[in-house]
Amino acid sequence: MKTANDEHYMQMAVQEARKGQGRTSPNPCVGAVIVKNGKLVSKGYHKKAGTPHAEINAITASGSVDLAGATIYVTLEPCSHTGRTPPCCEALVSAGFSRVVVGMTDPNPRVNGRGISFLRRHGIAVDTGLLEKRCVELNYPFIKHVTQGTPWMIMKAGVSLDGRLNYQAGKSGWITGEESKKEVHRLRDVVDGIMVGSATAIIDNPSLTTRLNDKKGKDPVRIILDSHLAVPLSSTIFNQESSAPVWLVCGKNVSNEKTARFRDKNIEIIQVDGDENGLDLRQVLTVLGKRDICSVLVEGGARLHGAFLRKRLYDYAHLFYAPLFAGDRGVPLVSSFEVKDRESAPRLEHPQMKRLGEDFMVSGKILYP
Repeated sequence: MKTANDEHYMQMAVQEARKGQGRTSPNPCVGAVIVKNGKLVSKGYHKKAGTPHAEINAITASGSVDLAGATIYVTLEPCSHTGRTPPCCEALVSAGFSRVVVGMTDPNPRVNGRGISFLRRHGIAVDTGLLEKRCVELNYPFIKHVTQGTPWMIMKAGVSLDGRLNYQAGKSGWITGEESKKEVHRLRDVVDGIMVGSATAIIDNPSLTTRLNDKKGKDPVRIILDSHLAVPLSSTIFNQESSAPVWLVCGKNVSNEKTARFRDKNIEIIQVDGDENGLDLRQVLTVLGKRDICSVLVEGGARLHGAFLRKRLYDYAHLFYAPLFAGDRGVPLVSSFEVKDRESAPRLEHPQMKRLGEDFMVSGKILYP
């Protein structure tokens, strides 16, 4: 039986789940909240793959409280199979819960309704679909990875009002302001990988690390697409302290002598097929998916953005706009990408806008015609 406070407690569970963003892959982000006799008992979230799930952490946090007859709110259907951890469903039955409120069904073929069926067979009332949209949005990367085997691909760029990435082609030039920069680092903190093309790596010489003012951030895996290994070994990304590895993706025709120079610096080389337009991006995403990379923030450049849009491989976008005009000598947001008319143009579904100082960020899921 639904109660007046169900949404409140599920929203609390969503907030718990967000704490695990960028840390749980290939597992989902999940939050759980336990309530008994109308009072909050405890909360928990999944912290990392291979560690206890959200439900178990919430049960542990309840301490000596008798949970018989209690309700647990969980953003994702509890698992009924044994993976790296025991089934959560069995723990919920053993604890004596009388009701489980589920945000969304788990799309993992190993679960996909089996957890809910298990709970109901054991006499536990189960309500589903509460704040489902928020729970789904929280786990876009997990959902895509578990159903398609490839990562959730996010387009990110900072551009001028006239759609330029910089002021002069071939030269680095920061477009957006300080608040946008902080937001970019918050995005980096919750993804598994950051990707750039070789031109961006050479011109901007980025570190691709996460730098947060209020807490220690997590550096995602740094991924450079470089068909011919043209990025210099002296580049910043190859010569800094970071807990995250650098993966250099190149063509299969690159010589062993050339790849050895990078491997000697502990840089991992991934070789994939290529075509007249560069590397086979679908193959790149398949390789990343097999390595349990569930989300990738693609930070440019124009050719790479164009290729991902052309091949319909982008899932989401975060575009940062600065209130300035950069002129026609700058590099456009995308290149080698043609659109015939409005009907054939990719677009953002229900775009969201966020003010960042003088800048604004436009975000949304990308829909293709």
